[in-house]
Amino acid sequence: MVERALVPYVRLAWIWCRAFAQYPASLALLTLAQLGATGSELVAVLFVFGHVDALAGFALHETLLVYGLAGTAFCTADLLMGNTERLGEHIRSGAFDTMLVRPVPPLVQLATDGFSPRRLGKLVPGATALAVALAAVEIDWTAGRAAMLAVLLVSGTALCCAVWVAGACVQFFVAEARELANSVTYGGQALTEYPLAVYARDVVRAVTFVVPLAFVSYQPALYLLDRPDPLGLWPGLRHLCPAVAVLACVLAALAWRAGLRRYRSTGS
Repeated sequence: MVERALVPYVRLAWIWCRAFAQYPASLALLTLAQLGATGSELVAVLFVFGHVDALAGFALHETLLVYGLAGTAFCTADLLMGNTERLGEHIRSGAFDTMLVRPVPPLVQLATDGFSPRRLGKLVPGATALAVALAAVEIDWTAGRAAMLAVLLVSGTALCCAVWVAGACVQFFVAEARELANSVTYGGQALTEYPLAVYARDVVRAVTFVVPLAFVSYQPALYLLDRPDPLGLWPGLRHLCPAVAVLACVLAALAWRAGLRRYRSTGS
């Protein structure tokens, strides 16, 4: 099943990459534009620390760790599954009907339609902040903790991909719900770039137990820093990141299947 989806995904993404590569100057400029737009968020974090020494007990490099984990996970997920947010457009135009009759899973076709390497520009600020933070913060590195870092990055990316797919599924029921989904995806990225301890407790509970975005950056950062949660939440939550990611992927897959069963052709 994985091979049936992965191989077509790679081939279709590569076809689109080759197509965009025919216009290298345009691709380079668009990539730099994406880098600049995302980099402005990092500048905002640095600007805040030009006026304060810490946020909710998190110093600059500890906050950069949270930012880097969030930025790396969300931007990788945006690259891989971000095109699913255009589901409503495909439904309205009738293009989604075409995807359903092709011998490739429709989710793979949707995710790779218009796949562009320019989105790699979004990944640079988050990855850079993460590298700088990991080099600067005091972490008791062990083999297990180093391996867990990779697991946390994969889990965070998988969780963000699940959020993107689940948000797209809303458009099976409300075709104009793209902005609603974006409020969770892009809004969630902006929310998780800072330590959640700076927000109200109700907000933290919502992004921990309802839409579990806390497991993208905040809980992984607490694990890596080996520090107590300033909000007093159960310490074991930081160890549940992989399990939460798996659960989120399962729920997103069920939502996708439910949306497909409910879908009726536009007749275009």
